[in-house]
Parts: sequence; C-alpha cells; structure tokens
Amino acid sequence: MTLELFDPRGVVEAEARALARRPAALAGLRLGVLDNTKWNANRLLRGATAKLRATHGFAAVTYYRKESFSKIAAPELVDEIAAANDVVLTAIGD
Repeated sequence: MTLELFDPRGVVEAEARALARRPAALAGLRLGVLDNTKWNANRLLRGATAKLRATHGFAAVTYYRKESFSKIAAPELVDEIAAANDVVLTAIGD
C-alpha cells in the first residue's frame, strides 16, 4: 500500500512511499505524540492520547513539539521520534 501526497498550490512531483507496517496491538508500545503547534492541536492530542492510553496501556507516552505549524519537522526531531517510539500520533487542530 502506498500513500500519494498532493500540494494544493500546484503541480508537485512526489515519490510514492509505502505505508509503515501497522502493529497488531498497541498495548505495551511506546507512543510518541507530535504537537504541530496549531492553536487547538495540543488540546486535541491530549484528549485523544488520554482515551488511547486508557484503552491500550502504552508502556510510555512522550510528547514532542514542532518549531512551527508552517514548517516541516526538523529531520533531527523526526529521527529522535522514530528512534524512541513504536507508534506516533499527530493531528491538526484548527
């Protein structure tokens, strides 16, 4: 399965990428939560994380913040999140 991304500003060449493997269960996994700094993102993410945590029993939950919602996450931050977590949750909260 691949995911194609499109930029609404015009024609953009994008490389198709395979989706990450999905875990069979979330219990015992490490959850990374990436706040993109949109105005309501933190509120949305904390609510969703609380519900997921109560249902699935993560081994750990770690929060991260991007520099700005209008910029991509720094490669160093992406590498840190990938190395320290099994699954990641992010959202746009407008």
